[in-house]
Amino acid sequence: MSPHALSRRWTMRVIGPVLAAVLGLTALFLSPWNGSASAHGTIVEPASRSYDCWQRWGSDFQNPAMEQEDPMCWQAWQANPNTMWNWMSLFRENMAGNFQAYIPDGSLCSDGDAQSGLASSLDTVGKWHTTNVSSNITMHLHDQASHGADYFKVYVSKQGYNPETQPLGWGNLDLITTTGKFAPATDYTFNINASGYTGHHVIYTIWQASHLDQTYLICSDVNFG
Repeated sequence: MSPHALSRRWTMRVIGPVLAAVLGLTALFLSPWNGSASAHGTIVEPASRSYDCWQRWGSDFQNPAMEQEDPMCWQAWQANPNTMWNWMSLFRENMAGNFQAYIPDGSLCSDGDAQSGLASSLDTVGKWHTTNVSSNITMHLHDQASHGADYFKVYVSKQGYNPETQPLGWGNLDLITTTGKFAPATDYTFNINASGYTGHHVIYTIWQASHLDQTYLICSDVNFG
């Protein structure tokens, strides 16, 4: 074989896998979960499940340690990488405030599988990574598109409910706070008081965006010290 042919074969063996990886990542970012829905938002403190996974593994997603160190994020990544990459795009439209009619028990963290199977792994029962909090919590939502908010409703899972062994249903939640309107901005913060809770709980936030009837329903795992 000529030196030129050998060189060409070597180049394809080296560049081929790299090109495939680049094309794979490109496909992720051009997937249906992006498009016009690419710039929205989520609760970043205490972090939502998808944002928390992206924050800790988004730049290290090929690390095999994720499977052992963070099995819940790992199973979400295995089910569909967009669950992590598109932490800002989990929403439903046109529910007219009738959330329980659209979001069945056991699927609250995926907005009733709002994105057609891409985020159903967020409902998986298990030991999700938690954020340590006190009873007085500052909630922080990052809104990439500055949609504004008609209101936020914030729930905390009831004392005695175990998110590591039980699916989350509406009957497992206590309503803690309902806010007023927020003008369009990039970041919104507001305080809640959640006294009387200990251990691992789910904070469930409903963000009703103002630009149209678009609702984000967000699970954040916390540990009350």
